[in-house]
Amino acid sequence: MLQRLLTILLMVAGCALAQAPARAQTFTTIAPYAILVDAETGSVLFEKAADQLTSPASLAKIMTAEVVFNEIRQGRLSLDDTFIVSENAWRRGGASAGGSSMFAQLNSKIRIEDLIRGLVIQSGNDAAIVLAEGIAGTEEAFANRMTNRARQLGFEKLTFRNAWGKFDPEQKVTMREMAMLSVHIIKTYPDLYKYFGEKEFTWNKIRQQNRNPLLTMDIGADGLKTGNIEDAGFGLVGSAVDNGQRLVLAINGLKTARDRAAEARKILSWGFRSFEARSIFAPGETVGTAKVYGGAKGEVPLVAAGAVKLLVPRGSGERMTGRIVYQGPLAAPVEEGAEVARLKVFRGNVLALDLPLKAAETVPAGSLTQRAMDAGMELGVGLFRTYVLKK
Repeated sequence: MLQRLLTILLMVAGCALAQAPARAQTFTTIAPYAILVDAETGSVLFEKAADQLTSPASLAKIMTAEVVFNEIRQGRLSLDDTFIVSENAWRRGGASAGGSSMFAQLNSKIRIEDLIRGLVIQSGNDAAIVLAEGIAGTEEAFANRMTNRARQLGFEKLTFRNAWGKFDPEQKVTMREMAMLSVHIIKTYPDLYKYFGEKEFTWNKIRQQNRNPLLTMDIGADGLKTGNIEDAGFGLVGSAVDNGQRLVLAINGLKTARDRAAEARKILSWGFRSFEARSIFAPGETVGTAKVYGGAKGEVPLVAAGAVKLLVPRGSGERMTGRIVYQGPLAAPVEEGAEVARLKVFRGNVLALDLPLKAAETVPAGSLTQRAMDAGMELGVGLFRTYVLKK
């Protein structure tokens, strides 16, 4: 089975999105790694080295939070449960270790809700370790769970070796996947995401403010985290809402906290004022078709889960490339509702939209004669394809 590409002509409010030469993005940032995503549509408004691996520092705690939130959602944990602060968590993550801390006391019992606040507001390393040990027994086991959970969610590059962001050469992320992880958290756990937006938290009679600089700016920011270690520089994943539109930003590699705050604000402000939503496909509308091997029909129509919208530059007639990508031909039977392809839309060299497509109907296996004919045709095409590739 080979990957197939079907270039499609998309009509967006009278503007054709078709094959176009790649063009450079006009917006620039000093951030080495960056991406800006519209949360509702999944449209990528800007990216820079968004798929390159980088060390997450405390941005890793976003994944830690997702695992904790999922445990709560599955009923295996509650906000009122308590975990005990081990000597390991106290020594390695406490204030005496020199990192960020919620000032948890040795052998004390702390409610999960307070540990979450310590994790996402104060970026407490001790909170992260207590949660990791309480859920999985050891930090290592919890880090494995973080990576496995990332794969379960479809993130192929997120790899974790600890829950709190300590440097490890094998602990790597991309800004694209960190942004999409954050969109997932916002949409899946709205009742728990709120903790990311709380501006301060007091524990052990010590009042600490949220480290996210966006929360003090008048740009509608409501959460997520910062990170900083020498290996990665200063990073931030943040979300803001303006006039009902939510944008999620992920940046990393800045030289100073001041640069991080300034670039984050600049990118978000640019995104809000420079783009508008356009409709591509209505809910249930056929996006295209995929070839089927050995089926009662030779192809199956494809649809998205809902309406397909794309954010485009305001007042722009920019032309884009839309492609349906799948491993095919699909082997019959194909069940209605199965995710079998992806719609990818490129704005110049930017992957502006990437979402799954489902089979709109069931295609049962065909007759023996039909299957034999398909096998012969696929063999012939395969031989020709091999010959062409060798040339």
